[in-house]
Order: sequence, then structure tokens, then C-alpha cells
Amino acid sequence: MFLTLFLGCVPALAQPRGAVIASCAACHGEDGIAREADVPHLAGQNEAYMLNQMANFRNGSRRHPEMRFIARDLGPQDIKDIITYYAALPAR
Repeated sequence: MFLTLFLGCVPALAQPRGAVIASCAACHGEDGIAREADVPHLAGQNEAYMLNQMANFRNGSRRHPEMRFIARDLGPQDIKDIITYYAALPAR
């Protein structure tokens, strides 16, 4: 529900496809606030930092099996949209 309400506030170009954001939200939360202590919050995170980390997951220089699998299957526009979406959320 939060995602549906929030997307009205995010520019159209920054709206990730529902299935893409759902795969992120499973761990990082729709609101960018992770529910598990070992999962980082993404809400309000720096875009350049997140882009760099996604590149590192994709190329294997940052090791995390689940993130490598997810990052490999995302296209460049999906990654950009996800990062823009989470960066625009208010940090807590």
C-alpha cells in the first residue's frame, strides 16, 4: 500500500517496475527501511554510493550471493530507477 501511495510523489522516470521493486522490498522494505538488522536501509541513501555498490555486486567485487544474483538480472535502467526511488524516500 505504501508503495502505491508513494509512487504518486515520485517522478514517472524514477518509478521502478512493480516486480523489480518487489524483489528489493522483500529485504529492504517498500519504504527503504529494512526489517532485519543485517540488511541496510536504503531510504535516503546517496545515489552515487548505491550505484557504485550495485556495480560492485554485479561484477563480484563485493560479495553477497543474493545481491549478486539480483543485480546481475537487472538492466541499467532498472538499477537507475531503483536507486532514484530509494534515494528519494525519507531516511529515518
